[in-house]
Amino acid sequence: MGIMNKLLSGGQSHSTDDYVTLDLDDFDTARGGEARTQIHIAEIGGQQDVIAIKDAVYDGDIVIADVTRLRINDSTMEHIIDDLQQVAREVDGDIVQKGDDQIIIVPQGCGISRRKLA
Repeated sequence: MGIMNKLLSGGQSHSTDDYVTLDLDDFDTARGGEARTQIHIAEIGGQQDVIAIKDAVYDGDIVIADVTRLRINDSTMEHIIDDLQQVAREVDGDIVQKGDDQIIIVPQGCGISRRKLA
């Protein structure tokens, strides 16, 4: 499909030929080593899951935590959010809850925009 056909059709038609698999070994990293800040994905099912999240944020890493296993009106959820807010304050970081399913916590030097990209 040519570029004009894609523009005229709104780009709605995609095939596997439109995508390229990237191999990170093909790219030269300017850092020359391991990244200083890592992004961790976590699931919170209870208070015990918060310990690893706190450790990661104290180490200067970013955590995106899935909280779908918790009830929004549950006192455990409130306690977990209070703990994570305290960690964000202690490291001079930031914390937001995205919808009902995710909490994002970042360390010092990072901020979380409250506006969506257009």
